[in-house]
Amino acid sequence: MVTWAIEHPFLVFALGCAALSALILVWYLARGPALTRTVKIVLLFGIGILPITTAVNGNVAGYEATKQTSFCGSCHVMEPYRDDSFDMKSTSLAARHARNAAFGDQNCYTCHADYGMFGTVTTKMGGMRHVYEYTFNYHSMPIDEFVSTIEIRDPFPSSTCMHCHSTYGPTWNEVGDHASTLADVRSGKLSCASEGCHGPAHPFSKEARKRAGRLP
Repeated sequence: MVTWAIEHPFLVFALGCAALSALILVWYLARGPALTRTVKIVLLFGIGILPITTAVNGNVAGYEATKQTSFCGSCHVMEPYRDDSFDMKSTSLAARHARNAAFGDQNCYTCHADYGMFGTVTTKMGGMRHVYEYTFNYHSMPIDEFVSTIEIRDPFPSSTCMHCHSTYGPTWNEVGDHASTLADVRSGKLSCASEGCHGPAHPFSKEARKRAGRLP
């Protein structure tokens, strides 16, 4: 927690503003000074400006915290996915990308974020759906049962892959399968993480389990 606070000044600033606000209120309640112009200005900071500043900076710090892979793996049903991404011997798409230094400790968010104009909002809205599903459906579910029943609603969008793999490089297009599916990949009709291409990003998807003989 201390290390994270040092690396994220918004959190330190939010805590500092909250402490100052509390001190002002305690001072006013303990001393009970007359409501002079100066006291009113001080109270404006104590019950208005500082709390609002705390809320704004706290939300920014919280948002940054939710981008960490450690946060994504904090729900027990996500532990296999988190552990796979940190497994240096894993050959899954997710693990291979997680080992890329450019993804850092936000490798889950980097791949799953919506990069549109309102990407931050839509990504977090999708995250709230996950919170709902976990709270009401998966909170008490054993990991093995979760892994055997969970299904991805939509194929992984190739547009996300194309933020790094533009599909315009000569090396990429020298691959026969890339060249033959170029139009479908760019249009979004074909997912890079489909069974016929690079396969599912995680080894726990329905397609991967079926391929391993764990599903009919």
